[in-house]
Amino acid sequence: MTVFGRPVRHLWPLHPEMVFLNHGAYGATPWALLEAQTHWRRRMETQPVRFLMDELPALVAEAVAGLAPFIGADPARTVLVENASSAINAVLHSLDFRPGDRIVTTDHVYNAVRKTLQHVADRTGVEVVECPVPMPVTGPNGFLQALDPWLKPPTRLVVADHIASATAVRLPVEDIAVLCRARGLLVLVDGAHAPGQLDLSVDAVGADWYVGNGHKWLCTPKGVAFLVARDDAAMDVNPTVISHAYGQGFKAEFAKIGTRDPSAWLCLPDAVAFHRRLGDAVLRDRNADLARAGTARVSDVLGTRVGAPAELFAAMTTVEVPGDLPADQATALRLREALWTGHQVDALVQPHSGRLWLRLCAHAYTDEADFEAVPPAVTAAVAAVGAGVC
Repeated sequence: MTVFGRPVRHLWPLHPEMVFLNHGAYGATPWALLEAQTHWRRRMETQPVRFLMDELPALVAEAVAGLAPFIGADPARTVLVENASSAINAVLHSLDFRPGDRIVTTDHVYNAVRKTLQHVADRTGVEVVECPVPMPVTGPNGFLQALDPWLKPPTRLVVADHIASATAVRLPVEDIAVLCRARGLLVLVDGAHAPGQLDLSVDAVGADWYVGNGHKWLCTPKGVAFLVARDDAAMDVNPTVISHAYGQGFKAEFAKIGTRDPSAWLCLPDAVAFHRRLGDAVLRDRNADLARAGTARVSDVLGTRVGAPAELFAAMTTVEVPGDLPADQATALRLREALWTGHQVDALVQPHSGRLWLRLCAHAYTDEADFEAVPPAVTAAVAAVGAGVC
């Protein structure tokens, strides 16, 4: 399939009248994958005991086998979880941090990960350092230069986004991993937005642990994510919920944490097939080209800056919000609400580097008209928030 935009929007149950530029939030699941999930739920409920106790292990293995080639990972080192936060928590809480140790990340880190790092610091006494990389980002070297002074003892772990959620910027995770491994440091990559947005090879990244979501750009039903460990040593990680399989190893422990609905996981092979039918690499290139071109146009009309050079964006970008609204989370939420209630535009607004930034996403169902609707909506919403209307 090489048709995109409005002609394929019927494949998703998205409201036809809205301008949906927030795919990066929770993804959007197409009808075909919702139907696949219904199939698995019905099959499970015909005999729940036999399904969950006897059939499920082989079915999960099939789902992982369907995913692993698509993300460039060894299925023997890949486990499924409900979301990227679950996987990141599992890694962080499995490491034996002590007072005086240090964890390094950047100020582009996802806020849920920031809170997890804070919890680990509160519990263990580890120091957490966020290296500032101001927006607009000038290039990949900005991240390397910000991290480099901290890549030495007592640092033990570096946490890096593959594509930062708040700023949409792609980090040079392969180069970060090379630097860290040369200095004996562990690397955890938060690739929540990478599967389905990038031509991904997890093993080529070289991180000790790589985390990704399926329900975002791969469009699975909600509750699909994965954790890939680099080697046997990195597989010494326990899930956050300990259950019957404790002590049986990485794959077994993550497979059995208590009763849960596995139907979304079992849709992974269908999701990969759906992505390939939409165009696979052609789809990813088209989405990135549309997002970059559309954002450049929005930037020109608004007279503001784009968050990074085009090569650091894929299908998700950021553009500066005009005006002088306070660059805080409360104002960002008010502006996002004004865009939605006044204009039916759904896009994330986030503060960074003393400014508000609008994140714009493109998928198969997005077209140029969606981006054309942004400047007048933003201009009106900024005025409304500034006047205290919203």
